[in-house]
Amino acid sequence: MTDASGFCDNCFKVCKHEGESTGTYETIGGVKCYVATPQGDYPKDKVVLFLTDVFGIELVNNRLLVDGFAENGFRTIAPDILNGDARSPETMGDASFDRAKWVAAHGPDSWTPVLDAVVAALKAQGVARFGTTGYCFGAPPAFYLAFKNEAHVTVLAHPSRLDCPADLEKYRDVSKAPLLINTCEVDPAFPLDRQAIADEIFGNGKFAPGYERTYWEGCTHGFAVKGDLSNPKIKAGKEGAFKASVDFFKKYL
Repeated sequence: MTDASGFCDNCFKVCKHEGESTGTYETIGGVKCYVATPQGDYPKDKVVLFLTDVFGIELVNNRLLVDGFAENGFRTIAPDILNGDARSPETMGDASFDRAKWVAAHGPDSWTPVLDAVVAALKAQGVARFGTTGYCFGAPPAFYLAFKNEAHVTVLAHPSRLDCPADLEKYRDVSKAPLLINTCEVDPAFPLDRQAIADEIFGNGKFAPGYERTYWEGCTHGFAVKGDLSNPKIKAGKEGAFKASVDFFKKYL
């Protein structure tokens, strides 16, 4: 079950993935960001903003996904929306961790200035179109940019802390950004009934800009970024959600 903040226990669990990230840390608009740039030619006026889970840009899993989007032709930037206070896999079992206190310190007032600063700086560099991909914690930040119509494409994976149906209805009413939601079978933060509500609000052509939802059987909340890849269903879900996300950006961004 989720707690009062909209998080579930799986939001704070992670299985670290193998690999070495190849991007760089840069300061954009005064904000520390992890940045991956495609090799060869790519559209300089487009950027994907990667909005992380609670483990932030220091988690190799997140950096590897950023690198993956860049390998598919998109300059991808992950701003530190946690302001240097990401959870660490090494302290995952720390009984002294006060989840409620941490959550209270990371409300919208903590990350909206970060996003505003990064978007403004990138616009000044000539970026005209933004895609967002929000994982868990990153879903409300993605919706924030969509509500402002700063985002031109929105992709979510196992979102948390969305007010359902209110946020989904607001998205339908105010955003012009096509929406993809990668969902799974076991997700207390975005369970099957909420998935059905999303389909009811956006599906069957009701949302003119475009809507898609993937569903991954046998997967749990977090599968798209921090699941146990030794589980074939989790591995298939992670890879499938990533491919769907790339294809969605290629179609709409």
